[in-house]
Amino acid sequence: MIRLDAATVLLQWATGGMLFCWFTTRRRVIGVGYGWLLRGTYLCFAAGALAAGLALGFDPVRDISSALVALACLFALVVSIVRKGAGVSGENAEFDRRTERVAAMTGIERDVDESVVRSGSEFNPNLDLVPAAIGFIGLIAAAIDATNGASFATLTVALLRTLIGAAFIGAISDGMLLGHWYLVQPGLPRKLLNEMVTALMWLWPLEVGAMLLPTGMISVWLGTVDDGWGGLLGWMWGMCAISTIILVLVTRAALKERYYSAVMAATGLLYLAILTAFGTDIVARAVLDQT
Repeated sequence: MIRLDAATVLLQWATGGMLFCWFTTRRRVIGVGYGWLLRGTYLCFAAGALAAGLALGFDPVRDISSALVALACLFALVVSIVRKGAGVSGENAEFDRRTERVAAMTGIERDVDESVVRSGSEFNPNLDLVPAAIGFIGLIAAAIDATNGASFATLTVALLRTLIGAAFIGAISDGMLLGHWYLVQPGLPRKLLNEMVTALMWLWPLEVGAMLLPTGMISVWLGTVDDGWGGLLGWMWGMCAISTIILVLVTRAALKERYYSAVMAATGLLYLAILTAFGTDIVARAVLDQT
């Protein structure tokens, strides 16, 4: 049992997106602008989840959680803007290292402008976990509501599908955005993108496995669940699932190349993967919502 509704999907997107925002920002290497981009984006998604819930079917815990997720994203965004003067410790250290290396190679010392010396407390990436934690509470409530008093086994499957789906959608979305951020911050280590791709490789079997649990997509292939299209949606879901892991594996291979263009190729592959990944999650929801 899983329910396809805009409010839950948008809350999943915001929750998983903020979880993997923290996953990257915790390294304290990526520039502050990346956090601003993700916090602002998922603030809008959480607000959209609240609006959809109010318009299409109110679930008190889920929709209040959506509002709190939006507020938590806003709070983290404001704090990060206020503390932008401190920069990011890892990025600052890398900048200083490169400056010293250039000075050593050229013999030209770079003067430090005292007016732009970094000061103040650095933004704490753990603030990005707050909206993620609140969102997971709302998603648990949404899964419980979707089962409508069903058995413990059915509830467990619904929880797995909802929570794993949130992480899966968040990881693939943030991976694509992270890849584009390398255009803004060219010296960014590939380690961050490699970590995101590795996370996707771990999440993919969990996502697909959750959708196969009974009553799941296997039942569509066997014909015991009617998808309304003679089984076509079941096979479409299978192609989306297979295409997603192939694209993720090819992305991983591309990142092993030394040239910087490999990062751009990986970003393009992740852009395609986000389409197939959403197909993997949404098509299954559309079909299994009828069971």
